[in-house]
Amino acid sequence: MKNVLLTTLMILILFGCKSNPNKLQRSTETTEPRGVENVAYKWGQMALKATANDTEKFKPRPTITSRYLGLIFVSVFDAWSRYDDKAIPVYLDSVERRPVKEPSLRNKEIAISYAAFRTMCQYYYSDKKMFEDFMRELGLDPENRSLDPNTPEGIGNLAAKATIESRKGDGANQYGEEKGANGEPYTDYVAYRPVNSADENVDPNRWQPKYFSDGKGGKFAPGCLTPYWNKVKPVALKSADQFRPGPPPAIGSEQLKDELREVINIQANLTDYQKALVEFMRDGPQSVQQAGHWLKFAQDVSRRDNHTLDQDVKMYFYNQVVAMDSFIASWDSKMFYDFARPYALVHKYYDHQKITAWGGEGVGMVEMEGNQWRPYSPETFLCPPFPSYVSGHSTISGGCAEALKLWTGSDNFGLSTELVAGAMTEPDNMGDTITLEFPTFTEAAEMAGISRVLGGYHIQADNVAGLELGRNVANEVWDFYNYHIGKKERVINEGY
Repeated sequence: MKNVLLTTLMILILFGCKSNPNKLQRSTETTEPRGVENVAYKWGQMALKATANDTEKFKPRPTITSRYLGLIFVSVFDAWSRYDDKAIPVYLDSVERRPVKEPSLRNKEIAISYAAFRTMCQYYYSDKKMFEDFMRELGLDPENRSLDPNTPEGIGNLAAKATIESRKGDGANQYGEEKGANGEPYTDYVAYRPVNSADENVDPNRWQPKYFSDGKGGKFAPGCLTPYWNKVKPVALKSADQFRPGPPPAIGSEQLKDELREVINIQANLTDYQKALVEFMRDGPQSVQQAGHWLKFAQDVSRRDNHTLDQDVKMYFYNQVVAMDSFIASWDSKMFYDFARPYALVHKYYDHQKITAWGGEGVGMVEMEGNQWRPYSPETFLCPPFPSYVSGHSTISGGCAEALKLWTGSDNFGLSTELVAGAMTEPDNMGDTITLEFPTFTEAAEMAGISRVLGGYHIQADNVAGLELGRNVANEVWDFYNYHIGKKERVINEGY
């Protein structure tokens, strides 16, 4: 009988945990889960799923999803900070640091899980059931709404509450609360009206809406996406215009003429490699937008370096605050200059001239008049619907790449990925299978930026200024980050 009991006990020890690999265990430091197994990484995966779902339900809205991701990981950081001996929360200023005996891995896992769960339910509300199911997989009760600051559950819920409450009225118009919004969430409350209509271009220096296919035989011209985003309060920057770049090249300048010629020549000679790069950075169906794209890259780093929970909490916090604030800074430049995209500028400069360009799905490269030129993009999403200068892809990529370089202490990345050229743009005329390699974070950012020129969405001025803007944001947020992890004294009137 004794042997039977011992055998049964050994089976339970060896196999008892395998029925639910996500369930939180009472781990010791020597068995702490790393890489894909740490709970912070798993919540990162959940955030990416929710972002992809949000894109499918509400169409691409990269500014809004960058705020969601940024605030989710601020909340997670704040909950975690109460179990660290130095970290300073961003919004959770009413909860004391826990006693030295309490910072166990389990308490951290519980606290950050409730913080992530509550903020995701707030921002990605249509996926609430998915989050509840995941909480149960972790062995946690999604109905636990405790606000007891002496428990990890309470700390997580309080961190989410503090973040959500602190960001009400921050200019994002999440609740339709801004004057002029008429109670409609995320609607334009600044009454932006483009100088040009989709049918008439009266000022070629300024942005012009363009017609898209509705996929049903009709067409529509989308309005400007979140033209008020420059009004959103940054998390770490002193102001949206802190690093605003100088103006773009004007109509009539040699620079603009040269950069438009470059866009036309590049598109006329697109290689399979370039097409693949355009599509990879455009992100295609189930997109997680630019902030999510760089969260994916951060997760690649976590897998590569076998991160602990503490490392991922800090890395995602820094990475996604950079992404959120970079979007705000980018939109400040976009709305301040209201600059035209190549889609309209090529029509102005090349009008009735004969050029070689992409004629659309099923057409390929053909000779056409310049006023028929279009980006290398599907009919249903021909061009991002907002002003051009600076490139959002370049800004967020420049910022997040710099952030990963600073955080890891090295520019080495080492990611590679395979995809079929043209699969997302001209599926009836696909090219070769291409391997894209990103040896460094800096090169990944520069490849993201140039992809927007290759696709015909931007000229080089948009790209170059965007990369620089993003890097400026990352370096500013680096000081903010180091203060919040307890490595840097806060400077008086620093603006945080």
